[in-house]
Amino acid sequence: IKLQRSGFIMKWLITGATGKLGAQIVHHLSERVGVENVAVSVRNVEKAASLAAQGIDVRHGDFDQPETLTQAFQDIDRLLIISTDGEEATRIRQHQTAVTAAKEAGVKLIGYTSIANAAHSTNGLARTHRVTEEAIQATGIPYVFFRNNWYLENELATIEAVAQGANWLTAAGEGKVGWALQEEYAQAIATGLTLEQPQAIYELSGPLHTQAELAAAVGVVFNQSVILDQVDGTTYGARMKAAGLPDFLLPMLIGIQADIAAGTLAVESTDFETLLGRPVTTLEESVRLLLER
Repeated sequence: IKLQRSGFIMKWLITGATGKLGAQIVHHLSERVGVENVAVSVRNVEKAASLAAQGIDVRHGDFDQPETLTQAFQDIDRLLIISTDGEEATRIRQHQTAVTAAKEAGVKLIGYTSIANAAHSTNGLARTHRVTEEAIQATGIPYVFFRNNWYLENELATIEAVAQGANWLTAAGEGKVGWALQEEYAQAIATGLTLEQPQAIYELSGPLHTQAELAAAVGVVFNQSVILDQVDGTTYGARMKAAGLPDFLLPMLIGIQADIAAGTLAVESTDFETLLGRPVTTLEESVRLLLER
């Protein structure tokens, strides 16, 4: 796909391109539009040496240094802001900085990696994304929000614990999740960024499954019976602490289980398979692929 702009080839830029999701998006985007049309902005240029070696335009862009982002986003047609890590206030400030820089640089379209049902979700992570989506909408620049559901990679620690003989510990009840591999999110996002007229919002949710169904899929892959250990949030936190997880992480982990139980990730949509051009990989096959890495 080569999108023309007034006789010129378009230029795309991905932020956070040395992160796991960002690197995969850059890979798929480069395959679609050619490395010469892809730029990245990274905080540490040295970490992106392998991208520069491929012919990708590596630019310095630090979300805590606004002037670097305004410079990095120059001459960019389509920008993808990958949400940053950290606590809420920091993320919101950093995202706002990037949005402001995009407007100042004259970016023609802003993409953003959001969360399922961001505009209305009660999920503990949703406020950062809702505020960012609103900031992007307020610029008046065309936008595309990729509302990612949940990465299967987030469950890797539990899957590995089961491999060591543990039960499947959860406090998420019958809550359903649209799990998929980061690789598939990356493929879908890269495709969406190259469409001539992308939708404003893509709800990227895989087929919905409960913790029990995920545990069963893991059991099939391991060829063993996996016992589901359903507990309440307090017990879950105590077990996580006993397993050696640091105290500062416990509220977040308990909150995620509660948010899943409340159905905040139970978003049904066909957007994911529409962008992939095929069904999302089955849960069982996805677990297999995850463990083969």
